[in-house]
Amino acid sequence: MRFKVTDMPLKKWLLQYIIALPIIFILLAGVQYLKGRELVYCLEFGASWSVISITVFALRRAYNYHKNVYCAVCNDLPKHNKAR
Repeated sequence: MRFKVTDMPLKKWLLQYIIALPIIFILLAGVQYLKGRELVYCLEFGASWSVISITVFALRRAYNYHKNVYCAVCNDLPKHNKAR
């Protein structure tokens, strides 16, 4: 069974990524700051790698959804949601 883009839970995913992005940014920038790097470098590093991380995760999640690959953590597939 194939899903259309309109079937994807985009609002749910967007909310999760909006929450995850600043958390990952703070974590990555904070680690660089604790390592003694300059503040500007820390902010650039945190911003770039948090966006890259979220993008890779989002693309993989959309691919898995499209290919109907079940993920217990994501719980996105409709047939698995109804069984619970």
